[in-house]
Amino acid sequence: MIRFAHPEYLYWLALVPLMIFFYLFVGRKRSAAKEKFSSTEMFGRLASDSSGAKRVTKFLLLLFAVAFLVVGLANPQIGTRLEEVKQEGVDIFIALDVSLSMKAEDVKPNRLAKAKHEIGNLINRLGGDRIGLIIFSGESYVQFPLTTDYSAANLFLDVVDVESVPIPGTAIGAAVQKAMKSFNWNEPTQKVVVIITDGENNEGDAVAQSEEAAKKGVLLYTIGMGSTAGAPIPIYDANGRQADFKRDRAGNVVLTKLDEATLERIAALGNGKYYRATSTQDELDAIYKNLNALQKREFGAKQFTDYEDQFQYFIAVAFLLLLAEVTLSDKKIAWLAKINPFMSIAGNDQ
Repeated sequence: MIRFAHPEYLYWLALVPLMIFFYLFVGRKRSAAKEKFSSTEMFGRLASDSSGAKRVTKFLLLLFAVAFLVVGLANPQIGTRLEEVKQEGVDIFIALDVSLSMKAEDVKPNRLAKAKHEIGNLINRLGGDRIGLIIFSGESYVQFPLTTDYSAANLFLDVVDVESVPIPGTAIGAAVQKAMKSFNWNEPTQKVVVIITDGENNEGDAVAQSEEAAKKGVLLYTIGMGSTAGAPIPIYDANGRQADFKRDRAGNVVLTKLDEATLERIAALGNGKYYRATSTQDELDAIYKNLNALQKREFGAKQFTDYEDQFQYFIAVAFLLLLAEVTLSDKKIAWLAKINPFMSIAGNDQ
């Protein structure tokens, strides 16, 4: 199997017919100029060492050099091995709370930064499992769907912040519902939702949505970010410097507290487990170890072909042709002209 890594360069092959047209056009002009200058016999005597055949040869060398150079730039690749790779794993949706309370610093450096760090570590450890990310506050959105493109997943994770969802709140139920709609239920994979939140100011009926998910066999894990004692929410200015803490209408500093009871109940309903986040441990790693113990099922098969670059051979041939064109003289070869039995017939074409 042959393909080109950069097929757009092949358009430059249009230079080949243009070069042929230009060569023929110049040849006709040259012939017309010779007739005006002198007779054919006279011109043959004046340019007795000029070889028309070698001029054609030099042009053909240049023509093929350009063609090989263009093909080399397009980088032809040859498939050397075709194999079928079966993918097995679980489908994991991370539901990440991006409400303003996730900026509290009772988990270092803050709740959201710690959660993103753990998600990034999990993505880097995955091998065959599909992962997706749902961000939620007062509403929920799919940041990226289930994928095995872990590099792209990390890119989408990097841009997540508390401004990603403009509506305030903590709608855990909406996040679970969004995950349920985003799973592909035609595939018999084990489906998992990991909810990372402080659980505070919960909107909607998260418990009811969790029960519906559990009925469909979805495993629910929860990670509580923060402390039950509570922590203030820092407010930053346009320069990224802390200006104050969030305050209520009376001017008192607001404390955001972890709601463990709700998160524990959700995990229990979903046959999962609740983890309380700390600054030093990686709770998602513990969850992933539990998931690895599950019996994974095949969710797809892809055919991969290994391609090897072949551009170097075409570039090398183009270089050799150009070198031959430069070094080849357009004059007749004296010793060949002497022994040429057709010289009298060919005239000055040698």
